[in-house]
Amino acid sequence: MRIIGGVYAKRIIRPPKNLPVRPTTDLAKESLFNILRNKITFENKKALDLFAGSGSLSYEFSSRGCDQVISVDSNFKCIQFIKKTANDFGMSSINPLRSEVFRFIKTTKLKFDIIFADPPYQMDNINEISIEIFKNELLNPDGWLIIEHPKEITLNEQEYFFEHRKYGHVNFSFFKISL
Repeated sequence: MRIIGGVYAKRIIRPPKNLPVRPTTDLAKESLFNILRNKITFENKKALDLFAGSGSLSYEFSSRGCDQVISVDSNFKCIQFIKKTANDFGMSSINPLRSEVFRFIKTTKLKFDIIFADPPYQMDNINEISIEIFKNELLNPDGWLIIEHPKEITLNEQEYFFEHRKYGHVNFSFFKISL
């Protein structure tokens, strides 16, 4: 696994084997950031990485210039790995937080320009992620929400949905309040 673009491009990420993660593939990450790069600038933006796992997307956001990246995961080992890796790479913009994601969504007062959620594919309530994010008003005006999900899940009936993309076994659904 590697960082695809930005100032830290090509740096290798080596999560320990015992982390309970399913990292987004490099191909899917590259495709996702090609889409985003053509739609937004990352500088002076705040990003939220939900179900952060190894922190792969957090490092991409930081590498591309986001001022603040909050990485939320409930697993202590994942948070420790993200802290160590961000420190080793000198990524001071990354702030890993150990929390259950839905609790974080319901209690945070922060707002973000980009929210990426990569929940466990076997999670029963993936469809509630966008509902809770919009209900709790976590996106800034013109902010983007991207949810990675298995092909069996369809989110295109949900409010603010505007696009679905598929890259191999990886599916992304995009949400935005204003188009």
